[in-house]
Amino acid sequence: MAETSSLNIPTVDLADLSSNDPAGIERASAAIREAFGVFGLVYLKNHGVDTQALNRYYDAFAEFIARPAEAKKPFGRADIWYQRGWTPPNTEVAVAGNGQPDFKECYFVAPYPNDEQAAMEFPELYPENVWPANPPAFFQDGIMQLGRSLHEAGLKLLRGAALALGLPETVFADFCQRAPHVTRALQYLPLTEAQVNTDIVWGEEHTDFNLLTLLPGGRFLDPSGRAAPGPDNKSGLYLRTRATAEDPKGKMVRGTAPAGCIVAQVGQQLEILTGGTFLATPHVITAPGVSGWQRQSAAHFMHVHTSTVLYPLQKFRTPEAIRNYAPPVLAGTYDIKTLVDIGLAPPSALDKLGYRHYDRLNQQRAKS
Repeated sequence: MAETSSLNIPTVDLADLSSNDPAGIERASAAIREAFGVFGLVYLKNHGVDTQALNRYYDAFAEFIARPAEAKKPFGRADIWYQRGWTPPNTEVAVAGNGQPDFKECYFVAPYPNDEQAAMEFPELYPENVWPANPPAFFQDGIMQLGRSLHEAGLKLLRGAALALGLPETVFADFCQRAPHVTRALQYLPLTEAQVNTDIVWGEEHTDFNLLTLLPGGRFLDPSGRAAPGPDNKSGLYLRTRATAEDPKGKMVRGTAPAGCIVAQVGQQLEILTGGTFLATPHVITAPGVSGWQRQSAAHFMHVHTSTVLYPLQKFRTPEAIRNYAPPVLAGTYDIKTLVDIGLAPPSALDKLGYRHYDRLNQQRAKS
């Protein structure tokens, strides 16, 4: 895949955003404006994620994934739209992926307690966590610790994003309070000799539908299942930059973070709230050119609360933004529609939207 150097993607030091130094805050703000405006992605340092704990968790996750499908099946909860527990292979499909399911298995958890009122309104978006009865050591604690550390880094970045746009510092963080945030562990599955070096990828090109995605970095597993350096330079995260007159398709940029950094990506909800000032990142996960290899990674998806109305904030409500993002939509409704689009929720989930009591009059009439 042709690529542009990832060295042009800015890095934000979260220590700058936590300081009282105006120069440091402005330095971080300028980096966020460029990173989120052009690439939809930024690198973060001083993020607080424990790399040793991450690798220890990946060991536990690999042990779980290695179990037979029948043993994992009880934790694959289609009834809650796979928003907790195990996602089997060939389940999720990118909206723009031409129907190819992603080659991956996943595990979803919520790292914070649910909003009880919102769970009554949107039960499939706020289910309780699902855990194996005999989990590998550090399976539960590891992903919960990871999710919370990524979330705290995300809150700092969202405050910086607000400052970068001249908004009240807490505006985006406030939208996140008690929202259906989820942390996801992913294992991309080995391709066969017939599948490598074809159009098949591990994860088709897509944009995330949430507010902000935090990626702590992953690792490869060789054909024997041991952690190892990647077998070639073909596999990885690639993102598509904003379209310009010179590059109407945008440029494909490799999203390899500098050593010690994690990645943060703009989601569709943040794009909508900023009227397109910040751009949701189209990204794809490519596979290596040799068979038998796997890759482990993780992601924390920060959401706005389900009761939030998704529409450009007043500052960004230009005629163009209104045309692009109208009509306003409730975030919970938006979530349901997207989960149907990507195959995690059934089409019947759309029956939850709107008035559901059209048969009541006929039932009354039948009694008379």
